[in-house]
Amino acid sequence: MIDDIDLQLLDLLQRDASLSNQALAERVNVSPPTCLRRVRRLHEEGIIERQVAFLQPERLAALSGHGLTAWIEVTLDRQDAQALDRFEARAVAEDAVQQCWRVSPGPDFMLATYTRDMPSYLALTQRLFTQDSNVRNVRAFFATKRAKFETKIPLAPR
Repeated sequence: MIDDIDLQLLDLLQRDASLSNQALAERVNVSPPTCLRRVRRLHEEGIIERQVAFLQPERLAALSGHGLTAWIEVTLDRQDAQALDRFEARAVAEDAVQQCWRVSPGPDFMLATYTRDMPSYLALTQRLFTQDSNVRNVRAFFATKRAKFETKIPLAPR
């Protein structure tokens, strides 16, 4: 069962997962051992899926190339479970695919992708779409400016 302290911990960790156990405990007014037990339990229960570092694409661009972010709608000819699972498995195996969503109505999938440049994007489209006879339609939207990027799920204390 999740309580208000768990929600506070989750909110803090979503903002900054590098906070020490001591800092977390102080902010939610519990002892460090209690805080550690709670965070471990949230991990074990799968509520905290993983902790990662978010990189700043614009700062990396100077080092590794401009970068190209695209959102891609994909519609398949056949939408039986096996066909959907097969495409999904191929999409999630690609490092350039940052997010893969099955959606409805409209296209069958929405993909968020990040590639180094247009040649890398074209190679990705060849692997995922052109070589798959079940892909009926692909529509891509390219980012021109990132105004907001957030992964935090809003949590309201109960």
